[in-house]
Amino acid sequence: MRGFYVGAAILLLLVVSLAEARIKVVGRGYQMNFDPDSIPDHFKASYDLMSRKCVLCHTLERAVVAVQTGRAPITGQPFDRQAVKAYGIKMLNKKNSDMSRQEIKDVVLLLNYLVDENSR
Repeated sequence: MRGFYVGAAILLLLVVSLAEARIKVVGRGYQMNFDPDSIPDHFKASYDLMSRKCVLCHTLERAVVAVQTGRAPITGQPFDRQAVKAYGIKMLNKKNSDMSRQEIKDVVLLLNYLVDENSR
């Protein structure tokens, strides 16, 4: 019986050690952010835009936590593609968002990518 537990533990360690998150995170707390090196090249401009514009109202920790947990940190509502679209519309309607329609679309596409990668 002890051999069974040892074998199961080894198998579990192998599986866990082989699992690797595709989107890495750097920093902690308010400094938490997506690792820029884990963002694909075709989303780099969107990532830079998000890093400049979104932090004017909140930290990127909020987006990281939402993507990682699948829940919006403030409301606790699901954070999926539909929610990302709703947040994009909300930002479009905010007078002080200082973001154009195209900029919001680019950030929404990036967040959709991050949500999809997290669900793998």
